[in-house]
Amino acid sequence: MRAPEVRTGMLIRRPVDEVYQAFTEPGVTSWFWFTHGDRRLSPGATATWTWGMYGVSTRVRVKDIRVNQRILIDWNLDDQPTEVEWRFEARGLTTWVEIFNRGFEATDDGVQAALDATEGFTLVLAGAKLWLERAIEPGLIADRFPDQASPDWRR
Repeated sequence: MRAPEVRTGMLIRRPVDEVYQAFTEPGVTSWFWFTHGDRRLSPGATATWTWGMYGVSTRVRVKDIRVNQRILIDWNLDDQPTEVEWRFEARGLTTWVEIFNRGFEATDDGVQAALDATEGFTLVLAGAKLWLERAIEPGLIADRFPDQASPDWRR
């Protein structure tokens, strides 16, 4: 069995600098993905991202960052880390964003983790699209598992 990898992408109808910033600046990201990030992503930074609706968090470490082009992190540093990469391609006033997630084990559990990550990162892109294009707070992450979300998680 070959180790599974995640790949998902979406066109976001905003300029690349806005889309890139949405994934590096926790004050923006918290509108469509996690509820709190303790720092902006920058070269070598380690950040903690929290999903308050579920009472969970993860630590990530920035491995490489190229403004408006790429973010590469180690994800979930404390429990079976994997590598996540965002690629940003400017297309005039729109941006093509792709997310890759690598480093899963070549086991049934690794395949399931990759499937779960594909679903999660696809929801993240859909949420970013709604927020950046329409200023709609999507709530997709909390609504994916409503029975597990704290009822008072919203701001």
